[in-house]
Amino acid sequence: MTMGTGLSPLLKTHFGYDTFRPLQREIMEAALARRDVLAILPTGAGKSLCYQLPALAREGVTLVVSPLIALMKDQVDQLAATGVAATFLNSTLDPQEARERLDAIRSGGFKLVYLAPERLMSGAFLSEIRRWNVTALAVDEAHCISEWGHDFRPEYRRLRELRQLLPDVPAIALTATATPRVRDDILTQLALRDPAVFLASFNRPNLNYRVEPKQDAVTRVIGFIRDRGRDSGIVYAQSRKRTEELAASLRANGIPAVCYHAGLEAPERARNQEAFLRDEVRVVCATVAFGMGINKPDVRFVIHADLPKNLEGYYQETGRAGRDGLPADCLLLFTRGDVAKQLRFLDEITDAEARENARSQLEHMADFAESDNCRRTGLLGYFGESWPAENCGGCDNCLAPRESWDATVETQKLLSCVLRVKQAGGPPVGIRHLADILAGSRAEKILARNHDKLSTYGIGKEHSAAKWAEIARQLVRKGWFAVDGGDYPVVSVTAEGSTMLRERRAVSLSRLMALAESATRRAGDIECDADLFEALRTHRKQVADATGVPPYVIFSDVALRHMAREYPADDASFLRIPGVGERKLADYGPGFLREISAWLATHDRHNFAPLPDLAPRLPKPAVNATAHATLELWRAGKSIDEIAAERGFVASTIESHLALAIEAGEDIDPRRFYTGEEEAEMRAALDGYDDPSLKPVFEHLGGRLSYGKLKLFRAIETRLALSSG
Repeated sequence: MTMGTGLSPLLKTHFGYDTFRPLQREIMEAALARRDVLAILPTGAGKSLCYQLPALAREGVTLVVSPLIALMKDQVDQLAATGVAATFLNSTLDPQEARERLDAIRSGGFKLVYLAPERLMSGAFLSEIRRWNVTALAVDEAHCISEWGHDFRPEYRRLRELRQLLPDVPAIALTATATPRVRDDILTQLALRDPAVFLASFNRPNLNYRVEPKQDAVTRVIGFIRDRGRDSGIVYAQSRKRTEELAASLRANGIPAVCYHAGLEAPERARNQEAFLRDEVRVVCATVAFGMGINKPDVRFVIHADLPKNLEGYYQETGRAGRDGLPADCLLLFTRGDVAKQLRFLDEITDAEARENARSQLEHMADFAESDNCRRTGLLGYFGESWPAENCGGCDNCLAPRESWDATVETQKLLSCVLRVKQAGGPPVGIRHLADILAGSRAEKILARNHDKLSTYGIGKEHSAAKWAEIARQLVRKGWFAVDGGDYPVVSVTAEGSTMLRERRAVSLSRLMALAESATRRAGDIECDADLFEALRTHRKQVADATGVPPYVIFSDVALRHMAREYPADDASFLRIPGVGERKLADYGPGFLREISAWLATHDRHNFAPLPDLAPRLPKPAVNATAHATLELWRAGKSIDEIAAERGFVASTIESHLALAIEAGEDIDPRRFYTGEEEAEMRAALDGYDDPSLKPVFEHLGGRLSYGKLKLFRAIETRLALSSG
């Protein structure tokens, strides 16, 4: 099957979609061109499809390394439902079943085979793999290979041996999040050769972020969940005991819930996870042990009842909501008490560097929670990505900005207090100590250092010490205070803060976060016949139970919502529903069509306004971070080869970056890319050719012009056509 031209029909036939998500086609084409690939795509961006679809377009077996047994089974179930021959080998199989699957693999009966790294790297199994016709290797959750990642697994390190065993087999590594350090480690540990690297935005446009003060957390969690009807969600807590207590409270209030943590026996953990995946319960209350491998796309909310330890963990955990692209809510309940509690745990870390790193990450998390700035800007900024919009339209601080108040006097008092402590001699102090001085505390630490004799002592009794500490932290975020000092952080006034004090500038600060009003549905939902949607959900659950798979394996909520607004009446209209391929039409179409027909016999058909453009409702950066770095070097006058050498990429990758920039609207002189003769040759070869794949054109030109030049030419011509039209 030819590359590119065969991908779109396969996408519709097996997976029921007409179009690819961003970067999917480019990743697949690089893989089918036998390039090694590193793809970093956020959760819900369709990473798995990037190796599943190419497996159908090539001969032989694609070997998939996956870290969790539950994830393997889930993906194989979903592939089987779409008519794809896939299987897994792991410890859940009895010997007879394992032998039968091995025989089928050897005879070419499967296109994808999932294996855990432990099974894969056992000596006997490596020799077994030689008997298979392995034509591609996919490493899922590739960050597990790096000791700098958030979920390091030592057995992943041995995958380099597999690459040596299969030296000519191309590899694709995929992960949802990786810092630059982790990305470099993946490339090194997997020995990726001349890799095509794809880095998508970390933004999840369908997620709504909210932080509220933690007041009677259990009551708030119950109310938040009740507001969301039958929606499924996850509640994260820091301790095992707290997950059990939260689950019990939810059940006592009529909300079906289970708990999940590492202290449960393995069979109970498996039962609870399965109950959640199969919609037997709506909510799972969990520690961070519940996470990777949870492929349930219709999680509509994630609640953090306790403060996460770092922003990377928060990003990962909130990312389990809304994988189907429909709106989902992320609620964090915050109190400074959680920070103090976790700081006490950090004191038990004996390694000073590790303790300071954990403390710094915790303060980043607390700053995010207390900030009055856009949540999306703060979250993406942590991963080195800028957010260009002033208002993201999807967080509490943008949707309902906090009221401001005149804090000029309070700011002057705080700045003055730091200077008075410094003038009195002795070591500097931290935020809480400053707050106690201003509030007139008689604590021993104040009296022992004679800070009750300072002119600023007790001049702020109109506020509590906690209020003064909150104001001080806002001044830190504004850059007027600096905090340094590791285990015992102390405060100093910055040059900008000194100027503020000297010039007596007016200061406006935001009030503390407040409790939210009742939940309201946001733009981005697919408007549909709500009652029919619920009836179809009930039918889906019955079909799933009879088939022995989770409901989302049958159809996603997105598909059901389209059915409940378009009322398909025959095979042709049912096949136009997103997510309906030929196999699912044959297996499930008749039953769902009967349900819709029966519904219309007793209910009126609703009419709905056309759906808006399905592009993300939030603006996205025009050029992703890695392409932007290339663009800056190009603007500085460097050649493609010079940029490739400086950035450690091959020239074709740099050319792809620049093509992306052109597509995003950058005005770039084509004469720096190719000669007039080359332009004429490409124009003639591409005349009347509309297929996205450039492989046939590349081959027609005998390889004289690189893929990169072809991409650049097409991007420039498309841009010119749009501007002239």
